[in-house]
Amino acid sequence: MSNLQKEKTMHVAIAGNIGCGKTTLTSILAKHFKWEPIYEAMESNPYIELFYEDMRRWAFNLQIYFLNTRFRRVVDARSKYDKIIQDRTLFEDACIFAPNLYEMGLMTTRDFETYKAMFELLSSFVPIPDLVIYMKASEPTLIRQILKRGRAYEASISLEYIKTLNLRYEEWINNYTGRYIVIDMDEMDLDIPEDLNKIIEKINAEINGLF
Repeated sequence: MSNLQKEKTMHVAIAGNIGCGKTTLTSILAKHFKWEPIYEAMESNPYIELFYEDMRRWAFNLQIYFLNTRFRRVVDARSKYDKIIQDRTLFEDACIFAPNLYEMGLMTTRDFETYKAMFELLSSFVPIPDLVIYMKASEPTLIRQILKRGRAYEASISLEYIKTLNLRYEEWINNYTGRYIVIDMDEMDLDIPEDLNKIIEKINAEINGLF
């Protein structure tokens, strides 16, 4: 076994489009189940604001940064903790965000091929999560949540960009071979205790069947 991970580590990950509530749910579940959280740490990202100002110029840089930081954090967490929960997976970048940027003409073929080669190497050291929690949401819900959190650099995100990501998320989850559950965020509100309890009960039932 590689020394990059602990054999007994339970790895739960939250997947979903921009604005679906991944970070909030990660925090809630980490506290409730006493799991170690792995966050995106967007505030320290040196490329995110530049990317939204000029996607074509910074797309490759941003995706390489995400690939590096997500890999390092998940490897470090798996080596230290028995139970972890991750805010967005390494695999979403490679299966959704990077291909989307390439198809939109915002990443060159050369850069995309380089990115894929790096992903294939790094992902060989990280197993897929034991459970993925996919937070599904429509474009209006996502836009509303993006505006609500008020990050200045996200003000330029277009509806079309969110829509294309949503289509890719649906394709990805429909073909995902690991274990997952879907939480419909059009029907749920993390601020409503009854909704949150339903989500926790659904997750609890799933992990009790796994571990």
